[in-house]
Amino acid sequence: MTTERDELGFDAPAPLGHPGRLGLPEGWEGGPKVGETLPDFVLPDQHGSRRRFHADRAGARAVVVFYRSAVW
Repeated sequence: MTTERDELGFDAPAPLGHPGRLGLPEGWEGGPKVGETLPDFVLPDQHGSRRRFHADRAGARAVVVFYRSAVW
């Protein structure tokens, strides 16, 4: 398997031009800005229990990492 690096420096096993490697359309918002308050959301934890982001933090600060994409 070979990988190809795009102009942004991302390496992936999918060839350049593959639909899985296409970027967002021009002008598309990619996500929240640094420091912006996130809306509340619920996700399962590692044990399958549902966790509400704002309520379960009880006001503590948090770091949330968003991955732009993943090619498996």
